[in-house]
Amino acid sequence: MGAISVWHWLIVLVVVLLIFGTKKLKNIGSDLGGAVKGFKQAMNEEQKQPTELPRNSEAGSSTIDVEVKDKEHN
Repeated sequence: MGAISVWHWLIVLVVVLLIFGTKKLKNIGSDLGGAVKGFKQAMNEEQKQPTELPRNSEAGSSTIDVEVKDKEHN
């Protein structure tokens, strides 16, 4: 009694197609696929990045000299 049969799913599919139309459903599907693809690429890039930053001795001998000036606040 509580199980949904194949006929129920077909009726739901027909109603959804009538409401949204095939063009809109196609656009929604392509947008969803693009989002999933972007998420997978971001996850792969995250795994490729090193987890630790190099230490100063490993990074080389390049340093940046800066001058700090005091500012008076009124």
